[in-house]
Amino acid sequence: MKILIDLNIVLDVVLNREPWVAEAKQIWNAHQSGMIDGFLVATEITNLFYIVRRISGESCARRAVNECLTTFEIASVNHEILEDADHRSGPDFEDNVCIACGVAAGIDGIVTRDPEGFSRSEILVFSPAELISRLLLERQ
Repeated sequence: MKILIDLNIVLDVVLNREPWVAEAKQIWNAHQSGMIDGFLVATEITNLFYIVRRISGESCARRAVNECLTTFEIASVNHEILEDADHRSGPDFEDNVCIACGVAAGIDGIVTRDPEGFSRSEILVFSPAELISRLLLERQ
């Protein structure tokens, strides 16, 4: 199952944000164990660096970027993706870019703590708990 991982999930792991870090780590581990193919949108990497640098410093931000680049598949953002996002009716352009990338990459689902931002997505949207539950059912 190809899953696009929203930036909030990655930040929960990298910044050890409670109370969400435990579920976020399960998503991360599901990718590392091969239960899912985890994807990040290219623009999430630049946002990750910016946010982590402001909170934890440059060296932590660089480690986070490196870990994501060596761990996850990266969905490209180009002119066509941005035009697709611009034509979507969702109110958050960043979420629209994620949806457009997901469609272009043949993503099966998006995992996020902000399902409202993806309410107009044609791709399935999961909370971390929902995705974890689904993965556990599939293992049985």
